[in-house]
Amino acid sequence: MSFDPIEFLESAVPIASHEGVGEMRAFLVDALAAHGVGADVDDAGNTVASKGSGSPHVVLNTHIDTVPPHVPYGRERGVIRGRGSCDAKGPLAALLSAFLAVDPGDGGGRVTLAVTPDEERLSTGAAALDLDGDAYVVGEPTGLDVCNAAKGRFQGTIRLAGSAAHAAEPDSGVNAVAAAESALGALRTFDENRDPHPSLGSATLTPTTVSGGEATNQVPAECRIVVDRRSVPPETAAGFRESLERHLREAVPADVDVEFALTPRETPFLEAFATPEDEPLVRTLAAVAARASNGAGGEVRPFAAATEASYFAPAPTVVFGPGVLADGEGAVAHAEREYVRTAEVRTAAAAVEETLRTFVTSD
Repeated sequence: MSFDPIEFLESAVPIASHEGVGEMRAFLVDALAAHGVGADVDDAGNTVASKGSGSPHVVLNTHIDTVPPHVPYGRERGVIRGRGSCDAKGPLAALLSAFLAVDPGDGGGRVTLAVTPDEERLSTGAAALDLDGDAYVVGEPTGLDVCNAAKGRFQGTIRLAGSAAHAAEPDSGVNAVAAAESALGALRTFDENRDPHPSLGSATLTPTTVSGGEATNQVPAECRIVVDRRSVPPETAAGFRESLERHLREAVPADVDVEFALTPRETPFLEAFATPEDEPLVRTLAAVAARASNGAGGEVRPFAAATEASYFAPAPTVVFGPGVLADGEGAVAHAEREYVRTAEVRTAAAAVEETLRTFVTSD
Protein backbone atom coordinates (compact mmCIF):
# COMPACT_ATOMS: atom_id res chain seq x y z
CA MET A 1 0.00 0.00 0.00
CA SER A 2 1.48 3.32 -1.07
CA PHE A 3 1.52 6.32 1.27
CA ASP A 4 -0.10 9.57 0.15
CA PRO A 5 1.14 12.54 2.20
CA ILE A 6 -1.88 14.63 1.23
CA GLU A 7 -4.37 12.02 2.41
CA PHE A 8 -2.43 11.82 5.67
CA LEU A 9 -2.47 15.62 6.01
CA GLU A 10 -6.19 15.84 5.28
CA SER A 11 -6.81 13.56 8.25
CA ALA A 12 -4.11 15.01 10.51
CA VAL A 13 -5.00 18.71 10.38
CA PRO A 14 -8.53 18.28 11.83
CA ILE A 15 -7.07 16.44 14.85
CA ALA A 16 -6.72 18.98 17.64
CA SER A 17 -3.23 18.89 19.12
CA HIS A 18 -2.95 22.24 20.89
CA GLU A 19 -3.93 21.02 24.38
CA GLY A 20 -2.69 17.45 24.14
CA VAL A 21 -1.10 15.29 21.47
CA GLY A 22 -2.43 11.87 22.43
CA GLU A 23 -4.92 11.53 19.58
CA MET A 24 -2.48 12.88 16.98
CA ARG A 25 0.30 10.63 18.22
CA ALA A 26 -1.98 7.58 18.03
CA PHE A 27 -2.88 8.54 14.47
CA LEU A 28 0.81 8.76 13.56
CA VAL A 29 1.62 5.40 15.18
CA ASP A 30 -1.31 3.78 13.34
CA ALA A 31 -0.14 5.26 10.02
CA LEU A 32 3.31 3.77 10.53
CA ALA A 33 1.85 0.40 11.51
CA ALA A 34 -0.39 0.38 8.43
CA HIS A 35 2.77 0.51 6.34
CA GLY A 36 4.56 -2.21 8.27
CA VAL A 37 6.69 -0.04 10.54
CA GLY A 38 6.58 -0.35 14.31
CA ALA A 39 7.12 2.74 16.42
CA ASP A 40 8.13 3.23 20.04
CA VAL A 41 6.71 5.97 22.23
CA ASP A 42 9.26 6.81 24.91
CA ASP A 43 8.72 8.22 28.40
CA ALA A 44 8.97 11.78 27.06
CA GLY A 45 6.22 11.14 24.51
CA ASN A 46 8.47 10.98 21.45
CA THR A 47 7.41 8.72 18.58
CA VAL A 48 10.51 6.99 17.21
CA ALA A 49 10.76 4.55 14.30
CA SER A 50 13.88 3.32 12.49
CA LYS A 51 14.90 1.42 9.39
CA GLY A 52 18.30 -0.12 8.73
CA SER A 53 21.22 -0.54 11.07
CA GLY A 54 24.29 0.74 9.25
CA SER A 55 26.00 4.06 8.76
CA PRO A 56 25.41 6.91 8.10
CA HIS A 57 22.43 7.44 10.38
CA VAL A 58 20.06 10.18 9.14
CA VAL A 59 17.36 11.43 11.51
CA LEU A 60 14.13 13.07 10.34
CA ASN A 61 12.62 15.16 13.13
CA THR A 62 9.56 17.36 13.54
CA HIS A 63 6.76 17.94 16.06
CA ILE A 64 3.03 17.21 16.38
CA ASP A 65 1.96 19.82 18.93
CA THR A 66 0.37 23.06 17.75
CA VAL A 67 -0.47 26.39 19.36
CA PRO A 68 -3.96 27.29 20.62
CA PRO A 69 -6.65 27.92 19.65
CA HIS A 70 -7.58 25.20 17.18
CA VAL A 71 -8.39 26.53 13.68
CA PRO A 72 -11.00 24.57 11.71
CA TYR A 73 -9.84 22.43 8.81
CA GLY A 74 -10.54 23.64 5.29
CA ARG A 75 -9.62 22.41 1.83
CA GLU A 76 -9.64 24.22 -1.47
CA ARG A 77 -7.87 23.55 -4.72
CA GLY A 78 -4.20 23.04 -3.98
CA VAL A 79 -4.37 24.35 -0.40
CA ILE A 80 -5.04 22.82 3.02
CA ARG A 81 -5.96 25.24 5.79
CA GLY A 82 -6.12 24.82 9.53
CA ARG A 83 -4.05 25.00 12.69
CA GLY A 84 -0.89 23.01 12.26
CA SER A 85 -1.24 22.67 8.50
CA CYS A 86 2.19 24.22 7.94
CA ASP A 87 3.56 24.17 11.51
CA ALA A 88 4.27 21.38 11.42
CA LYS A 89 1.85 18.72 10.11
CA GLY A 90 2.72 19.59 6.51
CA PRO A 91 6.43 18.98 7.17
CA LEU A 92 5.49 15.84 9.13
CA ALA A 93 3.54 14.48 6.16
CA ALA A 94 6.54 15.11 3.89
CA LEU A 95 9.08 13.53 6.24
CA LEU A 96 6.82 10.54 6.91
CA SER A 97 6.37 10.00 3.17
CA ALA A 98 10.13 10.02 2.60
CA PHE A 99 10.77 7.74 5.58
CA LEU A 100 8.26 5.15 4.38
CA ALA A 101 9.55 5.26 0.79
CA VAL A 102 13.20 4.53 1.58
CA ASP A 103 14.58 1.12 2.53
CA PRO A 104 18.29 1.25 3.46
CA GLY A 105 18.65 -2.44 2.63
CA ASP A 106 21.62 -4.69 3.34
CA GLY A 107 24.82 -2.72 3.50
CA GLY A 108 22.98 0.57 3.69
CA GLY A 109 22.72 3.13 6.46
CA ARG A 110 19.97 3.91 8.89
CA VAL A 111 17.06 6.35 8.85
CA THR A 112 15.07 7.32 11.94
CA LEU A 113 11.83 9.27 12.21
CA ALA A 114 11.65 11.07 15.59
CA VAL A 115 8.51 13.12 16.22
CA THR A 116 8.38 15.25 19.37
CA PRO A 117 5.33 16.29 21.44
CA ASP A 118 6.29 19.62 23.03
CA GLU A 119 8.20 21.82 20.58
CA GLU A 120 5.95 24.85 20.98
CA ARG A 121 6.53 25.10 24.74
CA LEU A 122 9.53 23.57 26.49
CA SER A 123 10.91 20.98 24.04
CA THR A 124 10.77 18.25 26.68
CA GLY A 125 10.60 15.61 23.96
CA ALA A 126 13.58 16.78 21.93
CA ALA A 127 15.65 17.31 25.08
CA ALA A 128 15.12 13.63 25.95
CA LEU A 129 16.14 12.26 22.54
CA ASP A 130 19.48 10.46 22.36
CA LEU A 131 19.74 9.26 18.77
CA ASP A 132 23.42 9.64 17.88
CA GLY A 133 22.56 10.70 14.33
CA ASP A 134 25.17 11.57 11.74
CA ALA A 135 22.84 14.14 10.11
CA TYR A 136 19.44 15.65 10.91
CA VAL A 137 16.61 17.07 8.81
CA VAL A 138 14.21 19.06 10.98
CA GLY A 139 10.78 19.66 9.49
CA GLU A 140 9.53 23.24 9.71
CA PRO A 141 7.91 25.59 7.17
CA THR A 142 10.81 26.97 5.10
CA GLY A 143 9.15 27.37 1.70
CA LEU A 144 11.34 24.48 0.44
CA ASP A 145 14.53 26.39 1.23
CA VAL A 146 17.31 24.62 3.11
CA CYS A 147 17.97 26.46 6.35
CA ASN A 148 21.40 25.63 7.69
CA ALA A 149 21.43 28.05 10.62
CA ALA A 150 19.17 29.75 13.15
CA LYS A 151 19.55 32.15 16.04
CA GLY A 152 19.01 30.92 19.57
CA ARG A 153 16.65 32.44 22.10
CA PHE A 154 17.44 33.12 25.74
CA GLN A 155 15.44 35.03 28.32
CA GLY A 156 16.48 36.41 31.67
CA THR A 157 15.86 39.05 34.31
CA ILE A 158 18.12 41.86 35.44
CA ARG A 159 17.61 42.65 39.14
CA LEU A 160 18.76 46.04 40.40
CA ALA A 161 18.74 46.44 44.17
CA GLY A 162 19.10 49.70 46.09
CA SER A 163 17.56 50.83 49.38
CA ALA A 164 14.14 52.30 50.12
CA ALA A 165 13.64 55.79 51.54
CA HIS A 166 11.00 58.50 51.75
CA ALA A 167 10.67 60.29 48.42
CA ALA A 168 10.93 63.62 50.30
CA GLU A 169 14.52 62.65 51.20
CA PRO A 170 15.69 60.81 48.05
CA ASP A 171 19.39 61.08 48.91
CA SER A 172 18.84 58.94 52.00
CA GLY A 173 18.10 55.91 49.81
CA VAL A 174 19.43 54.27 46.63
CA ASN A 175 16.99 54.46 43.75
CA ALA A 176 16.92 51.16 41.83
CA VAL A 177 14.49 52.47 39.20
CA ALA A 178 16.81 55.39 38.45
CA ALA A 179 19.62 52.86 37.99
CA ALA A 180 17.60 51.29 35.20
CA GLU A 181 18.73 54.19 33.00
CA SER A 182 22.32 52.94 33.20
CA ALA A 183 21.25 49.34 32.76
CA LEU A 184 19.24 50.10 29.63
CA GLY A 185 22.19 52.01 28.22
CA ALA A 186 24.40 48.99 28.87
CA LEU A 187 21.99 46.79 26.92
CA ARG A 188 22.39 49.09 23.92
CA THR A 189 26.19 48.86 24.03
CA PHE A 190 26.51 45.15 24.89
CA ASP A 191 27.16 44.02 21.31
CA GLU A 192 29.13 47.04 20.10
CA ASN A 193 32.41 45.18 19.58
CA ARG A 194 30.97 41.85 18.43
CA ASP A 195 31.29 40.85 14.80
CA PRO A 196 28.09 39.73 13.06
CA HIS A 197 27.75 36.07 12.13
CA PRO A 198 28.45 35.45 8.42
CA SER A 199 24.91 34.20 7.71
CA LEU A 200 22.82 35.04 10.78
CA GLY A 201 23.96 38.63 11.15
CA SER A 202 24.10 40.32 14.53
CA ALA A 203 22.67 39.05 17.78
CA THR A 204 19.90 41.14 19.33
CA LEU A 205 19.25 42.06 22.95
CA THR A 206 15.84 43.55 23.69
CA PRO A 207 14.40 44.75 27.01
CA THR A 208 10.78 43.58 27.06
CA THR A 209 9.31 44.38 30.49
CA VAL A 210 10.28 46.64 33.40
CA SER A 211 8.87 46.57 36.92
CA GLY A 212 9.87 48.25 40.17
CA GLY A 213 8.81 50.23 43.19
CA GLU A 214 6.06 49.60 45.73
CA ALA A 215 4.71 53.06 46.58
CA THR A 216 4.46 56.34 44.72
CA ASN A 217 6.01 58.28 47.60
CA GLN A 218 8.95 55.96 48.21
CA VAL A 219 12.42 55.65 46.72
CA PRO A 220 12.23 52.21 45.07
CA ALA A 221 14.58 49.56 46.41
CA GLU A 222 14.25 47.17 43.49
CA CYS A 223 13.80 47.17 39.74
CA ARG A 224 13.56 44.22 37.35
CA ILE A 225 14.13 44.26 33.59
CA VAL A 226 13.33 41.20 31.49
CA VAL A 227 15.43 40.82 28.34
CA ASP A 228 15.08 38.74 25.19
CA ARG A 229 18.30 37.53 23.57
CA ARG A 230 18.51 36.22 20.00
CA SER A 231 21.97 34.70 19.90
CA VAL A 232 24.41 33.73 17.17
CA PRO A 233 27.22 31.14 17.33
CA PRO A 234 29.39 30.60 19.26
CA GLU A 235 27.51 32.24 22.15
CA THR A 236 25.96 29.89 24.71
CA ALA A 237 23.31 30.60 27.31
CA ALA A 238 25.83 30.32 30.14
CA GLY A 239 28.36 32.51 28.38
CA PHE A 240 25.71 35.14 27.69
CA ARG A 241 24.62 35.24 31.32
CA GLU A 242 28.14 35.73 32.60
CA SER A 243 29.15 38.38 30.06
CA LEU A 244 25.95 40.41 30.41
CA GLU A 245 26.13 40.47 34.20
CA ARG A 246 29.75 41.65 34.00
CA HIS A 247 28.85 44.35 31.46
CA LEU A 248 25.97 45.58 33.62
CA ARG A 249 28.16 45.71 36.74
CA GLU A 250 30.57 48.00 34.94
CA ALA A 251 27.76 50.36 33.85
CA VAL A 252 25.46 50.56 36.88
CA PRO A 253 26.36 52.84 39.86
CA ALA A 254 28.44 51.04 42.48
CA ASP A 255 25.88 51.52 45.26
CA VAL A 256 23.31 49.43 43.31
CA ASP A 257 23.54 45.66 43.44
CA VAL A 258 23.24 43.96 40.03
CA GLU A 259 22.22 40.40 39.28
CA PHE A 260 21.29 38.77 35.99
CA ALA A 261 19.65 35.34 35.97
CA LEU A 262 18.37 33.29 33.07
CA THR A 263 14.71 32.35 33.30
CA PRO A 264 14.47 28.88 34.89
CA ARG A 265 13.61 26.09 32.43
CA GLU A 266 13.30 22.34 32.83
CA THR A 267 14.98 21.94 29.43
CA PRO A 268 18.00 23.65 27.84
CA PHE A 269 17.45 26.91 26.00
CA LEU A 270 17.32 26.70 22.21
CA GLU A 271 20.85 27.66 21.24
CA ALA A 272 22.01 29.11 17.93
CA PHE A 273 23.39 26.65 15.40
CA ALA A 274 25.08 26.86 12.01
CA THR A 275 25.93 24.01 9.64
CA PRO A 276 28.52 24.92 6.97
CA GLU A 277 27.11 25.35 3.47
CA ASP A 278 29.61 22.87 2.07
CA GLU A 279 28.36 19.99 4.25
CA PRO A 280 27.12 17.15 2.00
CA LEU A 281 23.67 17.21 3.64
CA VAL A 282 23.24 20.91 2.86
CA ARG A 283 24.55 20.68 -0.70
CA THR A 284 22.58 17.55 -1.56
CA LEU A 285 19.21 18.63 -0.19
CA ALA A 286 19.56 22.14 -1.65
CA ALA A 287 20.31 20.81 -5.12
CA VAL A 288 17.49 18.27 -4.98
CA ALA A 289 14.97 20.81 -3.63
CA ALA A 290 15.87 23.34 -6.32
CA ARG A 291 15.43 20.74 -9.03
CA ALA A 292 12.20 19.28 -7.62
CA SER A 293 10.64 22.73 -7.21
CA ASN A 294 11.83 24.08 -10.58
CA GLY A 295 13.88 26.69 -8.78
CA ALA A 296 11.15 27.85 -6.40
CA GLY A 297 13.06 26.43 -3.43
CA GLY A 298 16.49 25.17 -2.55
CA GLU A 299 18.04 28.44 -1.40
CA VAL A 300 20.47 27.95 1.48
CA ARG A 301 19.62 30.49 4.16
CA PRO A 302 19.03 30.89 7.90
CA PHE A 303 15.72 29.98 9.52
CA ALA A 304 13.88 32.93 11.06
CA ALA A 305 12.84 31.27 14.33
CA ALA A 306 14.60 29.32 17.06
CA THR A 307 14.10 25.56 16.63
CA GLU A 308 14.77 22.21 18.23
CA ALA A 309 17.44 21.78 15.56
CA SER A 310 19.85 23.32 18.06
CA TYR A 311 19.55 20.20 20.22
CA PHE A 312 21.05 18.11 17.39
CA ALA A 313 23.97 20.34 16.42
CA PRO A 314 26.94 20.22 16.03
CA ALA A 315 26.02 17.20 13.88
CA PRO A 316 25.15 18.45 10.36
CA THR A 317 21.60 19.76 10.72
CA VAL A 318 19.18 21.54 8.40
CA VAL A 319 15.64 22.84 8.73
CA PHE A 320 13.43 22.10 5.73
CA GLY A 321 9.81 21.73 4.76
CA PRO A 322 6.73 22.97 2.92
CA GLY A 323 4.81 26.06 3.98
CA VAL A 324 5.96 29.47 5.20
CA LEU A 325 6.05 31.31 8.51
CA ALA A 326 4.64 34.40 6.76
CA ASP A 327 3.70 35.52 3.26
CA GLY A 328 3.02 38.84 1.55
CA GLU A 329 -0.28 39.22 3.42
CA GLY A 330 1.10 38.57 6.91
CA ALA A 331 1.61 35.77 9.39
CA VAL A 332 0.78 32.20 8.33
CA ALA A 333 2.16 29.92 11.04
CA HIS A 334 0.60 30.52 14.48
CA ALA A 335 -2.13 32.56 12.78
CA GLU A 336 -5.82 32.24 11.96
CA ARG A 337 -5.05 31.94 8.24
CA GLU A 338 -2.54 29.09 8.50
CA TYR A 339 -2.28 27.01 5.34
CA VAL A 340 0.06 24.83 3.29
CA ARG A 341 0.13 24.18 -0.44
CA THR A 342 -0.27 20.52 -1.33
CA ALA A 343 2.21 20.78 -4.20
CA GLU A 344 4.87 21.94 -1.73
CA VAL A 345 4.15 18.98 0.54
CA ARG A 346 4.67 16.56 -2.34
CA THR A 347 7.81 18.38 -3.49
CA ALA A 348 9.28 18.36 0.02
CA ALA A 349 8.56 14.63 0.32
CA ALA A 350 10.25 13.91 -2.99
CA ALA A 351 13.29 16.05 -2.10
CA VAL A 352 13.83 14.38 1.27
CA GLU A 353 13.29 10.94 -0.26
CA GLU A 354 15.94 11.51 -2.93
CA THR A 355 18.33 12.91 -0.33
CA LEU A 356 17.84 9.85 1.87
CA ARG A 357 18.50 7.56 -1.07
CA THR A 358 21.79 9.36 -1.63
CA PHE A 359 22.90 8.88 1.98
CA VAL A 360 21.46 5.64 3.36
CA THR A 361 20.71 3.23 0.54
CA SER A 362 23.23 0.75 -0.81
CA ASP A 363 22.20 1.20 -4.47
